[in-house]
Amino acid sequence: MNPYLSVIIPAYNEGERIIKTIQRISEYLQKQNYSYEILVVSDGSKDETAEIISNLKSQISNLNLIDRKENKGKGYTVREGMLAAKGQIRLFTDADNSTDISYFEKMMPLFESGYDIVISTRDSKDAVGASQEVPQPWYKRLMGNLGNLYIQILAVPGIWDTQNGFKAFTAEATEKIFRLAKIERWAFDVEALALARKFKYKIGIIPVHWINDPKSHVKLSGYFKVLLDVLKIRWNLISGKYEK
Repeated sequence: MNPYLSVIIPAYNEGERIIKTIQRISEYLQKQNYSYEILVVSDGSKDETAEIISNLKSQISNLNLIDRKENKGKGYTVREGMLAAKGQIRLFTDADNSTDISYFEKMMPLFESGYDIVISTRDSKDAVGASQEVPQPWYKRLMGNLGNLYIQILAVPGIWDTQNGFKAFTAEATEKIFRLAKIERWAFDVEALALARKFKYKIGIIPVHWINDPKSHVKLSGYFKVLLDVLKIRWNLISGKYEK
């Protein structure tokens, strides 16, 4: 029987922090009354990420690994994991554990009431109570605010935080959205939400207290790449590429 929840963790060179994240997720899920799986997808990691996960499999229940040797980007990696997962609900979360797995408790009532997708937000404009432990550097905040407006105009109106890495989809929504998705790197979240809107899926939003990791792999250049990918998403929407 398929598990109720799949937790997908994209990982690129996460050897230094992946153990703590896996242990936290496993510790939480073992206390729940539903079935689950944890799936780590290594995106061509050059460090010991895959070896660490392989070794952990004997200690952590329901832990699996996809060890792809070629680096293809976070979007490709999340898509690969979401489509390989078997859960009725499929949640992807970041390897730095910046959004704690316990926030899934806030998502469950929304799924039970008929939502197809539930996302988390760090922005109080999306949901009251959203916050950040330590603010990001000023340039990231500035780029984030400008980028959010740009994203809303072109692809996903009405959502201020499209890219916090803690989002859950029903199996049906997963199959529909991620089999059509084309963005392989940072703007994949925007694409997934744009497709959700296109297919009239019901999207819920929960507030989270987000903890910034100073070792984040996201660089300033990544923001500009997101903006370019959002243009591609807009073009794909108006040109009918997601219909094929």
